[in-house]
Amino acid sequence: MKTLYLDCGMGAAGDMLTAALLELLPDAEGFMAQLNALEIPGVTMQKEKVSKCGIGGTHITVKVHGMEEDESMHEHAEEHHHVSGHEHHHHDSGHEHHDEHDHHEHHEHHEHHNPMPQDAVAGYEHRQHVHTHHHHHHSGMHEIAHIVHHLPVSDRVKADILAVYSLIAEAESHAHGVPVTEIHFHEVGTMDAVADVTAVCVLMEKISPGQVIASPVHVGSGQVRCAHGILPVPAPATAYILRDVPIYGGEIRGELCTPTGAALLKHFVTRFGSMPVMKTTAIGYGMGKKDFPVANCVRALLGETESAGDYITELNCNVDDMTGEALGFAMEELFAAGALDVYTVPIGMKKSRPGTLLCVMCRAEDKEKMVQLLFRHTTTIGIRENVYRRYTLERSVETVRTPYGDIRRKTSTGYGVTRQKYEYEDLARAARENDLSVSEVLSRL
Repeated sequence: MKTLYLDCGMGAAGDMLTAALLELLPDAEGFMAQLNALEIPGVTMQKEKVSKCGIGGTHITVKVHGMEEDESMHEHAEEHHHVSGHEHHHHDSGHEHHDEHDHHEHHEHHEHHNPMPQDAVAGYEHRQHVHTHHHHHHSGMHEIAHIVHHLPVSDRVKADILAVYSLIAEAESHAHGVPVTEIHFHEVGTMDAVADVTAVCVLMEKISPGQVIASPVHVGSGQVRCAHGILPVPAPATAYILRDVPIYGGEIRGELCTPTGAALLKHFVTRFGSMPVMKTTAIGYGMGKKDFPVANCVRALLGETESAGDYITELNCNVDDMTGEALGFAMEELFAAGALDVYTVPIGMKKSRPGTLLCVMCRAEDKEKMVQLLFRHTTTIGIRENVYRRYTLERSVETVRTPYGDIRRKTSTGYGVTRQKYEYEDLARAARENDLSVSEVLSRL
């Protein structure tokens, strides 16, 4: 199976993930031209070769209207006062919360005092704030969706971008106790951050791995200072996004994983753990700006893992006193929690009562969660467990450009066979938009 492994031993940030994935491509220059051709308003992206601790890699720079944020914002120093009140730098690769800060408001020259990383407070601002000399644009989810809608990328990439922003918005909403509709992004809502997230989403579509595995995430240690006080690392928004993800601290003081980096990992990573046995075909190093005793980079390894079968857990229970609607809801909840498959079989039970056998297939690590959900959402008082070895074809998804728009196509290969199938949702959309049947759309692809 085509496998992407991300080594997050120095955390993760949007620009570092972009640079690491970029190095996996045979034509990085061509891809940079493709990114700049997206014409994100005012944005240009550049790559440069850098070295950290003797390791060569790539650093990505995003400029808005020809200037980096920390170059263009010094003239605004001390002129603005609002809830977030943070000093910040361009991009997030310095690991000092450079992701969620407003790219249009600097409060002090960053050379003259300690970096003030983003925390939960830096992800939004109240609608009322003081503007002394300059107008500042802050974007909510509606504005982000408008920007993304007009990007010349596939529907899949648009959906990925919005999903990443939704994770960040949810985290900020939870941290501040306000509805998502009240969240106004700072840096994540500006064009350079849109460029970072878009670049990673386009790269993931281009690389199209069958699975993405990441190491446990190093989040750093200590505390970070913001306008409202001292906060622990990881800051609230980052910590919320990284729920259910293995994380750890260490000797390095400071914040190593930014909210944008955390959201990108949470969205794309299939599972977190050690690197699998794989034959690597490409290795990329995405470098941050700051220097540490350890090379400040995300390492990406692309290669093939052999499909020798794996083990899954099957959980079964019998019920005879649930409505079809209640069973349907239970199945939806199990799927949402990560079940590989959920299905029902009609059975006859005691006293000749008709009943239903509910079967759940899941990964071993999800077993306890599935058991809890089964007891919570069904009337069963007992669950049976079986462990099976399964063999699967390697699967990948590519987006095909057609007269009816972009349509995703699944390809399954292995054991001497190859199968392809178009995504039903995309076929149905094309059929509705063109007043055709699904079979008519298929016949014309």
